[in-house]
Amino acid sequence: MDIQAVLADIGEHWHVYATMPLIAALIGYLTKRVAIEMMFRPLEFRGIRPFLGWQGVIPANARRMATTAVDLLTRNLVDPQEIFSRLDPEEMVKELEAPLLKAVEDVTREVMETYQPRLWELLPARTQRMLVDQVRAQAPEVVKRLLREVSTNIDDVLDVNDMLIGAMVRDKSLTCRLIREVAAPEFKFIARSGIWFGFVIGLVQFVAWALTKEPLIMPIFGFVTGFVTDWLALKMIFYPREPRGFGFFRWQGMFQKRRQEVAADYGALIADEVLTVRNVMEAVLTGPRADKLFALVTREVQRTIDAQASIAKPLVALTMGGKQYQEMKRAAAEKAIAYLPETVKHVESYATGALDVRNTIVEKMQQLTPLEFEGILRPAFKQDEWKLIAVGAVIGGLVGELQVLLLLH
Repeated sequence: MDIQAVLADIGEHWHVYATMPLIAALIGYLTKRVAIEMMFRPLEFRGIRPFLGWQGVIPANARRMATTAVDLLTRNLVDPQEIFSRLDPEEMVKELEAPLLKAVEDVTREVMETYQPRLWELLPARTQRMLVDQVRAQAPEVVKRLLREVSTNIDDVLDVNDMLIGAMVRDKSLTCRLIREVAAPEFKFIARSGIWFGFVIGLVQFVAWALTKEPLIMPIFGFVTGFVTDWLALKMIFYPREPRGFGFFRWQGMFQKRRQEVAADYGALIADEVLTVRNVMEAVLTGPRADKLFALVTREVQRTIDAQASIAKPLVALTMGGKQYQEMKRAAAEKAIAYLPETVKHVESYATGALDVRNTIVEKMQQLTPLEFEGILRPAFKQDEWKLIAVGAVIGGLVGELQVLLLLH
């Protein structure tokens, strides 16, 4: 091999050689950016099924991602029974007092006016007031009793897994944010690492082209650049799990190294957007176990009517049969249930503070083993990371072929 000829060619075409590591660095960066965006976009499938098209890896696997995240939450981070036991029935009733008493009065009047309009009109205003006040007086105790029963048997009225998975599957963007925002520094690292890894491979490409002038060198090195840099960047996020060192040098997987920051971000996202009081209330009132809550409410309302309507009961017995009386109690229970969604909104602020989901998650995440901690983010990559690496390799090869065309023509 004539080294002088090689050096002369480099000197004559220095601008061509100079572009090789720069373009390789660009390939490294672009393939990373494309791979990252392909994880999250588009939210819905675009193309012609099943032949051509794409959907973001995470949105396409929203249920699997959500199930994995929820399994981590309920197995390692959040114990629903322990969380909901923090709600103080006394404080809850205090927060609900005004809307609760208003709802009780409205329900009492509506039911009486509907089922016994004549009787209600015949009752003196003072007696009407006394009847309403009796029911209102018992309402706080009834609600406290309900809250104690619900908080000690939360699994009977709330399917936490169904609530969380349902929320994340319905809103695919939520699942994406849960991963994207928590791992934002890791994704930046992946993109930037492509520049440096690509540059180094470009220097090797420089030497290989100078020695061989083989056109296949460019697409091959482009393919290798895309493949190796994607694979290496993903590995560097998670490994090693424990700090390792040699002399003065120490290194650890980025995600593991950021444990405290990740815990704070993850706790905030779960508390603010997933395990929120509003979502919990909606699940309790409309979820698959809502009938259990409604049965409890119905029982307490009917018991209260029987116990507190003693003033009007003799008159009621004269003017309506037992069947109609039972129907009236059922109607009262239904109306009370109808008032629930609006009434419970008033306790949202207190419940958010009392449940303290954010700090609970942060504290529990600090106790996870490195392998368990890795499970927060790893499922987003593990099953389909080969697709992202393959896409990076293909794009790198295509850009390398473009380089050949520019160099030769």
